[in-house]
Formats: sequence, C-alpha cells, structure tokens
Amino acid sequence: MTDKAPFRILLAALGGEGGGVLMNWIVEAARASGHRVQATSVPGVAQRTGSTSYYIEIARKEALDAVLSLVPMPGRVDAVVCSELVEAARVMAAGFVSPRLTTLISSTARFYSTAEKIAMGDGRYDEANVRKAAEKMARDSYLLDLGQLATENGTFVSATMYGALCGSGVLPFDLEQARTVLGDARSQAGFDAAVAAVQRMKDGAAPEAPEAAESDPAPRPDLSDLPDGLRTVIGHGLDRLRDYQDDAYAETYRARANLLIASADLSDHRAVHALTEACRRLALWMAYEDVARVADLKTRPERFERIRDEVQLQPGQTLTVTEYLKPRAEEIADILPVPIGRRIMARVARGGGIPFTGRGIHVRSNGVIGYRMLRTMAAMKHLRRRSYRFAEEQRAIEDWLMSMQAALAHSPDFAMGLAELPRVLKGYSDTLQRGKTAYARIMQDIVRPAVAAGTEADTARWLRDAIGAALADDSHAKLEAVLAGQPPAPEIPNLKRVENV
Repeated sequence: MTDKAPFRILLAALGGEGGGVLMNWIVEAARASGHRVQATSVPGVAQRTGSTSYYIEIARKEALDAVLSLVPMPGRVDAVVCSELVEAARVMAAGFVSPRLTTLISSTARFYSTAEKIAMGDGRYDEANVRKAAEKMARDSYLLDLGQLATENGTFVSATMYGALCGSGVLPFDLEQARTVLGDARSQAGFDAAVAAVQRMKDGAAPEAPEAAESDPAPRPDLSDLPDGLRTVIGHGLDRLRDYQDDAYAETYRARANLLIASADLSDHRAVHALTEACRRLALWMAYEDVARVADLKTRPERFERIRDEVQLQPGQTLTVTEYLKPRAEEIADILPVPIGRRIMARVARGGGIPFTGRGIHVRSNGVIGYRMLRTMAAMKHLRRRSYRFAEEQRAIEDWLMSMQAALAHSPDFAMGLAELPRVLKGYSDTLQRGKTAYARIMQDIVRPAVAAGTEADTARWLRDAIGAALADDSHAKLEAVLAGQPPAPEIPNLKRVENV
C-alpha cells in the first residue's frame, strides 16, 4: 500500500460463518494502527447457503486526500479471502482477482451449492480446476482447509480466515497488532494455527491434507467409565439408532457422542447435565420420523399385540385396524433422492405440489393389501441415506454439534440451553416447518454470534428465554419479542439453569 492508494480487501463467506466478525476485527486492528478505514457488506439471502461479501478499504491516516470506495472494482482488489473453494471461483469469475495485484486466500472446504445438489448425476464442480485457476489468476495464492483448522481449535472459520490473511503478510499492520483484537483464547488459537499454516506454505511446505485430520478417529471412551445417567442415555441411543437404521448409523451416533464427551469437563456436574441432555437430543434427532419410520412402527407385531390387549379382544372376534394418512408433498420429498426432493420442495415453495397428496386416505394396516403397502413404505429406510431430508438433517446436526462442542468446553449454562434447542424441531407438516423457522432464527441471532465472539456465558439466559418463547407460541410473536431484546412474557416456560451444588 502506498501513502495514497488504499489497501483493498474483499471477504467472501457464507451466511452464519462470522464474516461480519472478521470484518470488524480487520477494521478495529487497522484503526488501532492509525489507519483510516471504510467497510461495507452485502449479506446473503439464506443462512449457510447465501453468499455474503464484505469490502474493506484501508488508507493511512495522513493520506487525507485518499478517496475510499464502497464497492470493489474488478482487477483492483489487493487481497481476497474466501471461506469456501467455489466461493473463490465465483470471485475469480467476477474479475476481482488480478495476477498483477491480488493475494488470494481460500479455504478448501466445500459447502455444495444448489446447482450442484439438484443435478441428476454428479453435479459437483471440479475442485482441481479451481485450484489451477487460483494459481494462474492470483499474484499469490494460499489454499488450505481453514474449516478443519477452525474445528481443531474449537472456533469458527472467521478466526482462521483472519489468521491466514494476517499470516500472508499483505496487511499494513503487524501480526501482534492484528492479534490484540481477538477476544477469546479459541479465536486466538485458530488465528495462530492459520498463521503458522500460511507461513509454512510461504516457506515452500505443502499444506497438511484434510484427510490426515479426518482419518484420526474420535476418542472412544469405555461407557463404563461415564456417569450412570450419561451411560444409560448413550446405551439407549445406540439401541434406538440400530433399530432405526443399522449398526453403522449407531456407530455414527457413538462417534458424535464421543466428540461431545471429549469437549466436556466430566468433573463439573453442570457440564455432565448438559452433555447428557445433548446426547439424548442427538439420538432423538438422528432418529427423526419420516414416512419409512412411521410405516415401520405402524406394522410391528408388538403394536398389533398391544392394540389387541387394549381392546380386550376375545376369541372369535375380528379386529380391524384402520390408519388415517394424509401424505403431503413435503413428506414425499423427504424420502426421495436429494435432487428430486429439492425440486419438489422448490415446487412447494412456489405454491405448487404433486398429484394425490394432501388428501386423507384410509389404510387397513392389519389387512393383506394395507399391510403390504405399509411394509413397502417401511423398506424405503434402505434409501434413507440418499434422501433429501437425510442430507438436510445431517447438515443441521453437524452445525449444532460444532456449537455444542464449543459450549461444553467453555460455558455449561449455555451448553444446557443449546442442548435443549432441538426441542423446537417437533411434530409434522406445518408444525415442523414452524419449528425449523424458529430453530434457524435462534441459531442465527443467538448461538452462532455468541460462539464466534466467545460470549456464551453472557448469552446463556437469552438463549433459554428464546427457546422457551419458541415452545410457547407457534406464531413466533413471543420469540421475535425475545430476539428483539424484550423480557420474556410471564407465560413463557422457564428452562431451568443448572446451579452449583
């Protein structure tokens, strides 16, 4: 950066990744170093899917005649930082990366775009082509898995993006000044890890492959070493998920529970309480009810036996069990392959539907035809892993787990509230959709900002109030009031805080 020309930075992230926090860190560090700064942002339209851009220009304080722009210009950006590889491709395609001027820093992590997901075959973009383009189109490029570094250090990708930018050495202030604006140890750890990774790349070393970190198995503590209540919950969870899907799915639950256990202080009763509830909610969430699950439960022999006992069926009497079903387009889409499910949901969003749905039908589940029809539906569980809803639920679970790990390690009170958050995802049809809306708002407005800023302890009460409001009012009026900072209404249920004993 010359005395007059501003230093121009373009940040490209996805909604919910802390891009605004990253922008604020850069602005604060630059101003603390005596520079003039101007920043602006264009938010994405959807959490975790909408592209969000932040643009910053930095001019020295003495450059009084420097004119700072509100928007980036193609070919005139000094540094581009991206949280995802195809985001880097998007920025390059828009012309913001120049081989004469631009340092490009991008995470190699992937969040598949809608265009990739709706393709009938393999619609994924060729990552190798993006890497080759980055090497040719940027003056300097640093491509590394910033998401993995964030996970390893219990922080968000915004901290590792900041560390990679500072480690590249292109900013007009030094590392120590940059680091002082970070408010918590986790952000600092992620920052330091990214700085070290970029500096190794500058020295000619290849970045560590993500596969190396992923191949390192999660700790697998013996269940006998866990507190009684936690051990019981995990045992029931394993049984439930074997029954729901198969042994492999139960092992996925075990691996996820192990990650939570490794993040918690088992000597703190509050952390154990939060951990136990989190493992219980995780098992219930992973065993969400879809068409296949409902059909399976309705045709189990023990159900018919229970009904016979309840009606006190006598010898010579005939029992007819009639199910009332009202399939909706959303429920059909849930069990179909991802591309087809997405298309159906897009049609529903436009006000359309699919034929023969939304009507009530009667099926005799203990009759030959009705029973075989329901058993055929139950057999669709073997397709569940490739289904639209499975992909959506697993993505949401992984997002919740990352926040849960951070909360267990640093704020048991916040972790207790976060463990209760999946409670709002309940019911079917419109009820479930309203629950998903409330869940997304709480994650967006409370959970992710608190975890990114390290303010979980200060936010625990707000989180509990918001969950209580979401459970009390399906119109979301009470939730909106709590999110706006108003005290919760008296009728909102109180989520108890686990106190010291």
